[in-house]
Order: sequence, then C-alpha cells, then structure tokens
Amino acid sequence: MPTDLSPLIAATARWLTVSYPPSGGALAAALCEAQARQAATVAARLRYPTEIDAGLVTLAGPGGAARLDWITGAEPAGEHPAEEWAWRTWVDEVVASWAAALLTDPGLAALAVTAHAPAEFRRLLAPDERDRHSAALLRHPDLLAPVAALHHDQLLDRLTPDRPLAA
Repeated sequence: MPTDLSPLIAATARWLTVSYPPSGGALAAALCEAQARQAATVAARLRYPTEIDAGLVTLAGPGGAARLDWITGAEPAGEHPAEEWAWRTWVDEVVASWAAALLTDPGLAALAVTAHAPAEFRRLLAPDERDRHSAALLRHPDLLAPVAALHHDQLLDRLTPDRPLAA
C-alpha cells in the first residue's frame, strides 16, 4: 500500500465487526475480524489507489461512522469518553460500503482482488465453513444491503470502467 492506511482499514474493519458481530467465541471473533480486515483492505486499495489519494485521506481524515451508524440503526447510545469512540472518526463510509459489497458478493470480491489487490485474501474469496459460521451476520446479504448499496455504483465503476451506462 503506497501510504499507511492501516488506521482507516482497522477502524473500518472494527466498525463492520461491531455492527455485524461474530457468532461464537474467541476463534469466531478472530475469523470474523480477519474477513472484515481483508474486505476493508481490498476496498481501501480500490478507493485510494495512488500515494496521493492515500496521502489526502490521511491528511483530511475519512469522515467517520456517523452516517453508517444512522443507516444501520446502531447509533452509539449515551455519553462515552472521547477515547472510547475516537476510532470511529477513522471509519471510511465508502470503504465500509465497498467492503460490505465484497463480503456479500463472491463474484465482485474475486473481480476486486484479481484486478486491484493481487495479494492473498482467502478468507474473503473462499471462506470455509468455520469462516462462514463465524461471520454469519457480517456476510448476510440482507443485513449488509443498506451499507453495501450506499456506494455500490461507484464500486462497479471502479472495477469495470468500460461498462455501459444505464439508460
């Protein structure tokens, strides 16, 4: 990755796993986190493909989780210390939306990894039974639909730039 986007990737993956928690114990949590992190990594590489793009988001900040929380109905309740919720400012709405789309559409995930992120992403591309069970909520198309739909057209444009526009 040209510039260090790890805070953005970590925060976005954390938001995904907090909003769509794992089912099971510690192993399930680790497997769910791995899948969310892989999806967020691929999405971040697609969203910020150049060093300049990555540098700008690092400088300006990605925008935070407020709209995502509102859409999913997961708005933080009550007063929390700032340090407890500070990570939420590094959540990138577009990266979260694209990651949700990749998690719920294996064909789109394969296209994204093949085209723009040539690294090993087995848990994203070919989750085994334990992975699927651990991340049942995180990979549920109906649950992630509102988030995945937010920027789905932009993701398709990024992955297939020559596709015809709808009439």
